Amino acid sequence: MPQPGFRLAVAACILSLSVPIARAQSNDALNGLPPSDNLYKTVAALDTELFDAYNSCDLKKLGSLVSDDLEFYHDKTGLAVGRQTFLSAIQQNICGKVHRELVPGTLEVHPLNGFGAVEFGVHRFTHPGDPSSLGEARFISIWRLKDGAWQITRAISIDHHPVAP
Repeated sequence: MPQPGFRLAVAACILSLSVPIARAQSNDALNGLPPSDNLYKTVAALDTELFDAYNSCDLKKLGSLVSDDLEFYHDKTGLAVGRQTFLSAIQQNICGKVHRELVPGTLEVHPLNGFGAVEFGVHRFTHPGDPSSLGEARFISIWRLKDGAWQITRAISIDHHPVAP
């Protein structure tokens, strides 16, 4: 099992490589699969499924889409490890308080041969109690395909900042 420092170094490497890529538009085929590609369509559908569960607080569905050993890196809260830790944080901090949507034109999907795919994009967060409170962040999700099921094994959410309505 890799040491925590090694995992952090890998995450930092992924982040350093992702900065210019995450800002690119999905219609730039040089930076990812085209939206017509089957893997792109699969991951886009998974993103929708994941965040429909997130937005509706369907913890059972959300839990089925993340691995038991999930590592979630967040620029504001640091590292959270494990499915249950993730689900507890969602239940306590997100349910009924935050809504997430993908910013159109920002989704990129890249294959990870023999493993799954990596997804890059920008997401926007709104607060039902205060529609004028908007925020955005960049994200990276590592999806694993194992025994016919897709799950996120690593997630990074960075560059959280307010945006004007």
